[in-house]
Amino acid sequence: MDPLSSPRPPPLTTTETGKWPSPPPTSYLLTNPISQAAFTPVPQACKVPILFSPYSFQLPRKRINSPEDIERFHQSESGRTFLGFIVELNDSIRGHKLSDPCTESPTVQSIVEVLETLNGWVDEIPPLQQPVRYGNPAFRQWQDRLQEGQALMRRILPQELYGAIIDIFPYFADSFGSAMRIDYGTGHETNFAAWLFCLARLGLIGKDDYQAVVSRVFVTYLDLMRRLQTTYWLEPAGSHGVWGLDDYHFLPFVFGSAQLVDHGYMKPKSIHNEDILNNFSHDYLYLSCVVFVKKVKKGPFAEHSPMMDDISGVATWAKVNGGMLKMYKGDVLEKVPIMQHFLFGSIIKWE
Repeated sequence: MDPLSSPRPPPLTTTETGKWPSPPPTSYLLTNPISQAAFTPVPQACKVPILFSPYSFQLPRKRINSPEDIERFHQSESGRTFLGFIVELNDSIRGHKLSDPCTESPTVQSIVEVLETLNGWVDEIPPLQQPVRYGNPAFRQWQDRLQEGQALMRRILPQELYGAIIDIFPYFADSFGSAMRIDYGTGHETNFAAWLFCLARLGLIGKDDYQAVVSRVFVTYLDLMRRLQTTYWLEPAGSHGVWGLDDYHFLPFVFGSAQLVDHGYMKPKSIHNEDILNNFSHDYLYLSCVVFVKKVKKGPFAEHSPMMDDISGVATWAKVNGGMLKMYKGDVLEKVPIMQHFLFGSIIKWE
């Protein structure tokens, strides 16, 4: 039975707490994203259209409120090109290790430096001492500093594009979680991808940069988010619990599976090999995700991460990668609870 086309029933054992986790969605056994993915085409790469002057930058706002709005978004040029941009990033890292040489433009270097600045703020804002595991209020102090950080955009944009800050900064500001809820999820991760998409539309990053956007920029972002998660114990936003890939991220599974396509000896089942995880997780995003999940979750892997366990039974990474792209579209970009927070301005237009 193919794990990418057939749902897996819940595990028959209990969690380390001795109790069942929250029940799966009522539609899980019939319409979970893995099952749905088998009947939809794999998203295709799409060239990002460059936005030229005269510009009409504006403060972006929310537009999506219903499934009809979701459909409208995906049928629009904005929807097609945004998803196509994700696929372009995916294709750029295919078969490459994170440490492989790649073009690192001044823009890419500036983005990495900005993210490292944000990482430094964690050292300056230690978590408050409190008994509650999730939701350390010190995260709000970190977020307050971020909201005042529009000057960070000036370290990335050329002076003639400073006017774009009003349009792109809201995506960046919402890429690191919610100060109010002290949580983080795939919607925030998607905002970071949208911010990168805006830079591509402005012509500041091009196709030659895409490998570095994944292996340098996105990896630095992921490292920062994992540090924020474990320092301030961010609550998962909209987590599927054991019936999801990960409580917080999706894109590293997409890009990570692309890295391993056509690998000489590592197969999807290799995630169960501790020697492979220990020796190669620093160079392969998918393996690093498995290592991180094992670090923060207790109990048998098949019990706390049954979906990842199922996917390890797929024959090839190419099939895993195609399934991940379909699942990202279906389980993130087509979900109203996530996309209702997505923003539209003059760069990502609501059409």
